[in-house]
Amino acid sequence: MKIILWVFLITFFPTGVFATADGPDHFSVTKVKNWDVLNIRAKPHYKANKIGSIPYNGNCVQNLGCEGGLTLKEYSTLTEAQKKAILKKRPRWCKVNYQGTIGWVNARYLGEGTCP
Repeated sequence: MKIILWVFLITFFPTGVFATADGPDHFSVTKVKNWDVLNIRAKPHYKANKIGSIPYNGNCVQNLGCEGGLTLKEYSTLTEAQKKAILKKRPRWCKVNYQGTIGWVNARYLGEGTCP
């Protein structure tokens, strides 16, 4: 059955329709005050050089992949306090493309978004 599905996908979608990153294709900015921006960093660290920003209501932020954060097992089995401790040590960062600027943002400020 898997082979038939694979042949179907290759035949009818030869250029590929598969996402290049886990999660949504696009994000929107959340939890940022209306007078502030979400910084885009050169590397996935809060002290990395700022290379751009996204407004508090930014949308159409392309997801290029995320790293860090909780594993599924951790998310499913740990207490909220344990999860918070892990996220402090291992925050989740996502590589994004916003209007041509490619860099890293803290995932706590991202939600599923759209892009017209």
